[in-house]
Amino acid sequence: MELEKFSEIINKKIKYLSININNIQINRLYIFMNLLIEWNKKYNLTAILEPEEIITKHFIDSLTICDLIKKNSNIIDVGTGAGFPGIPVKIINEQLDITLLDSLNKRINFLENVIDELKLQNTIAIHSRAEDLGKDNKYREQFDYVTSRAVAPLNYLVEYMLPFVKIGGKCICMKGANIEDELKQSERAVLQLGGKISIIKKIQLPETDFERNIIIIEKIKSTPTKYPRKAGMPKKQPIM
Repeated sequence: MELEKFSEIINKKIKYLSININNIQINRLYIFMNLLIEWNKKYNLTAILEPEEIITKHFIDSLTICDLIKKNSNIIDVGTGAGFPGIPVKIINEQLDITLLDSLNKRINFLENVIDELKLQNTIAIHSRAEDLGKDNKYREQFDYVTSRAVAPLNYLVEYMLPFVKIGGKCICMKGANIEDELKQSERAVLQLGGKISIIKKIQLPETDFERNIIIIEKIKSTPTKYPRKAGMPKKQPIM
C-alpha cells in the first residue's frame, strides 16, 4: 500500500476516535506497518497481514485507549507482542514514557528495530516475564498505567499487571466482547492484589462488527509482596 492511500484510510478511521493526527505520525505508523509485514516473514508476529486490516485491527484498536491516558505519564505494556497497543499509543502521544514488555526475545528484537527506525524517545523494550519483572523494585509499583491487549484471562492477567502499578494508577485491560464470566472469576484476584474495577468501556471498531470491552482497574493499595508468584503459577493456579 502506498503512503497516500494509507494516509487516506487512517485519516478516515481515526476520526471516529476524535484523535488529531499529523503527517509525521502518519508516516511513522506507515513505516511501522511495513516493518511489521517485512519482519513477519521470519518472526511470525501477527496473523493480520492485509494493510487495511492492520490499520483497523492493530492501529485503530490500539488507539481506542488514548483518551484514558493522561499526557506525560509512564506506561508499561505487558505482553506487548508486536508492540500493541504500546507503539501506536506512543506515536500519537509522544510525551509518554513507554516500556514494552514481552517474554519472547524475537519480539524484543523486532521492537528495538521499530524504536530505532521511528526514532522514538523514552521508549524501551524489555525481554522478561511479567512474573519476574514484577518482583524487581526498579519496576514494581512504578507506573501510572499498565496496558494489555488480548494477553490472558482476567483472573490471572491481573497478577501480571497490578504489581507494576503505582497506588492511584490504573490497569487498562483490552478484552473481547464477552467478559461477564471473566469479571466474575477475577473479583477475588483484583481485590487481593490491591485493585478495584472502576470503569468498563464498550467500543466498536469503526466500519466493523468487532466489539471490545476495555476494563479499567484502579490501584487502591499496595500489592502484597508475595505477588506475583513464580513464573507459570498465576496461570496454573489463578487466585480464586
